[in-house]
Amino acid sequence: MSSAETTTPRQAAPPPNVHGASVLTVDVGGTDLKSALSDAAGALADVRRVGTPRSVDHPGDAVVERTVELLNEYRLAWPDRPIGAIGMIAPGLVDEVRGVGVFSANLGWRDYPFAERVNAITGLPVTFGHDVGAAGEAEVRLGAAQGLSDVVVMIIGTGIAAAVFCGGQRVQGGGFAGEVGHAQVPGGERCACGAMGCLETVGSAGAIARRYSQRSGVAVDGAREVLKLAQLGDRHAADVVDDAVAALAFSVGQLAATLGTEAVVIGGGLAQAGEQLFDPLRRAVDNALSFHRRPRLLAARMGQDAGLIGAALRARGLLETP
Repeated sequence: MSSAETTTPRQAAPPPNVHGASVLTVDVGGTDLKSALSDAAGALADVRRVGTPRSVDHPGDAVVERTVELLNEYRLAWPDRPIGAIGMIAPGLVDEVRGVGVFSANLGWRDYPFAERVNAITGLPVTFGHDVGAAGEAEVRLGAAQGLSDVVVMIIGTGIAAAVFCGGQRVQGGGFAGEVGHAQVPGGERCACGAMGCLETVGSAGAIARRYSQRSGVAVDGAREVLKLAQLGDRHAADVVDDAVAALAFSVGQLAATLGTEAVVIGGGLAQAGEQLFDPLRRAVDNALSFHRRPRLLAARMGQDAGLIGAALRARGLLETP
């Protein structure tokens, strides 16, 4: 729960001095922990998903212990692929420079030194970064935003978070940058974070499904079902979708006016709705802007493993550093 947590050291093989070694990449989610090996070309192998380890008193330690176990398991399963570094990512507030999990409301840690603890046990160089930031870096380096300098990669799911790039560099703000889901928008509601009017209370996939059920009294299987109902003429669905599009367009317009953003890459579950989302959102953004640079709205390309790929890219950078 704090940097006072302690993890019992275990014996680990020394890091291999092998050019082109694989990296272990670990994505710590609120429900699941995903992992994979990544080779020098960036390809993922042996992607695994397990429940995120939990500990009321030592949540950071539990994740570190599981990461060490995974390292040993991958070494046994892939003896011909030496592992030279580890790339970890997680949600919440993250200090990527120090490799510290500053705060995670869902997972329970505060100021926990993940990179330092895993390095101390394994002897391997370790990066610890933000999950959406890593997904954003994957999209910029390999995906929909290749060749662009001023980009926002927005992940719309249960909540909304973003990776912000200006002049080709990701803006980190000490871990606080990119929280667009908690920026105020017209029509926003009371948020679980404690603020009033957050974008994700109206524009997230979770909010769309929740607000439709509240208005209609009908349970739905996610936001995409609400978008389909809106197309079929359901009045409640149309109102909820219109509210979501208006809120998202307001935020995109603010990004364009403030940062001169040239493209917004949208990923997450809601982006899978395709033109059901993108077409009305493009029109709403266009109507909201005048002389501003009009950002292109692009669908993310890297898929559900974008975070793993981004974490692997960061860990690969440790091996390539002289």
